[in-house]
Amino acid sequence: MADDRVSISIADGIADVRMTRADKRNALDGAMFLALAEAGERLKTEPAVRVVVLSGEGASFCAGLDFGAMVGLAERTTDPGHPGLIKDGQITHLGQQVAWVWQEVPVPVIAAVHGHAIGGGIQIALGADIRIVHPDTQLSVREVHWGIVPDMTGTMMLAQLVRSDVAKELVLTARMFDGREAHALGLATKLSDHPYDDAMTMAREIAGRSPDAIRAAKVLLNGLFNAGAAEQFAAERRSITSLVGRPNQVEAVMANFEKRSPNFSDPA
Repeated sequence: MADDRVSISIADGIADVRMTRADKRNALDGAMFLALAEAGERLKTEPAVRVVVLSGEGASFCAGLDFGAMVGLAERTTDPGHPGLIKDGQITHLGQQVAWVWQEVPVPVIAAVHGHAIGGGIQIALGADIRIVHPDTQLSVREVHWGIVPDMTGTMMLAQLVRSDVAKELVLTARMFDGREAHALGLATKLSDHPYDDAMTMAREIAGRSPDAIRAAKVLLNGLFNAGAAEQFAAERRSITSLVGRPNQVEAVMANFEKRSPNFSDPA
């Protein structure tokens, strides 16, 4: 695993997983994608782990896709850190897996969210089982702002938590909202001025329960909530492929960089 991207420490049944690219607000580049996926894979096979706390070091949880990685989305590449790569037998590409792997981890995953959770950042948080969020956190399902769509399992996970009209409004406007609104909408499980500390407190409570019962409960609940995941994730991949690198998507990016109004073409 890339030590400069994600760290894992395990004590008393709690896996403390931290994104450690603090100088970039834990933005997602190829190394971060790989490190997060590898962290989740490791935790699937750690029998002494009873609960996971997922957080970001520095000023933010995760500010979303690194601009350099965004530029490379349309490239055909065998780079193992490219978010569009998919392994045989998986229902996710790498970009989806960094969010979905927390559902595959057999124990509860608590995300401690602060600063920013934007685009891919909010989708990773939505992949956790529980989210403890600072009231001032800035969140956004940001992809449409860049001419693309949420394709890191966000469409499915968002739809589990909020009404359909709310999900559409958040996706279609790509607007920013704070932790207070996230809690009111149902995206944040709890608000906290100290989300990491409170996540660890909750983790200790869960770690004190029967690990057999905790694992069985997650399986049962995921069976209810995650039906149809493979089909929805495949639909996300088809949608993003149809958009990336096309004229309107390029125009969305260029208009943002050049700080001007975009000039989009209507569909034929």
